[in-house]
Amino acid sequence: MNFYIIIPAHNEAPSIKLTLDSLVNQTHLPKKVVVVNDNSTDNTQNIVAAFVEKHPWISLVNASSSNQHLPGSKIINAFYKGYETLDDNYDVICKFDADLIFPDNYLKQLTYHFNNNEKLGMVSGFCYIEKNGDWVLENLTNKDHIRGALKTYRKQCFLDIGKLKPSMGWDTVDELLAQFYGWTISTDETLKVKHLKPTGISYNKASKYLQGEAMYKMRYGFVITFISALKLAFKKNSFGLFIDYLAGYFKAKKQKLEHLVSEKEGEFIRDLRWKGMLNKLK
Repeated sequence: MNFYIIIPAHNEAPSIKLTLDSLVNQTHLPKKVVVVNDNSTDNTQNIVAAFVEKHPWISLVNASSSNQHLPGSKIINAFYKGYETLDDNYDVICKFDADLIFPDNYLKQLTYHFNNNEKLGMVSGFCYIEKNGDWVLENLTNKDHIRGALKTYRKQCFLDIGKLKPSMGWDTVDELLAQFYGWTISTDETLKVKHLKPTGISYNKASKYLQGEAMYKMRYGFVITFISALKLAFKKNSFGLFIDYLAGYFKAKKQKLEHLVSEKEGEFIRDLRWKGMLNKLK
């Protein structure tokens, strides 16, 4: 099974070597890895260039964008800079962050899952962060959700969902659309990936309304947005974020921003969200 991996990287000198080392040491090697050096001002480019010299299946793309770290659009735009350099001879495409250390059997185990379920569209392991010398689960989402840091798609699923949306919420809407098109999603708790920088650590203040905006763009409607915002703010232990999320939702609604999904897809997403919430109450 041919894996193509795209890694957007902005000032990742402290971690990108560890990420690439873990991919070079896979028991099932990827067919191609593209690192997109997105406007880095540190030594990221030179570190990646050293890997390119040793491994012909690794390549480097230099891209220029804003230094502002807005979640969603910046990283997906960088992803596409890498995607444009690839052919379509892949079975699986991955968008990985540049601060991950994968276990040696990671791609081999994903191959096993894909081969054993032809309707499996997406699969991943779990992110672990270091706390007091121990690696603990980065518990920001439900265990059935695949984190944005380590997305892996079967080719047809990736094409069915319209690839990745350059917007906050891209790493939720991809799973919802995958299910709309009849694909299943799976996570493997035995695959523990070390996440060197906790999620959101470099997001700036300008991004605080984008979560609510994403909920509007995914056609959640107010009630589901309210519940989702409350739950997310509770997980992050910040009531202020709840207010920000709702403000972002109403701001997007007032501006009539373009939705990420069609009305039919939105109806399916709302039904899916309600079923998920009601199941947790049983």
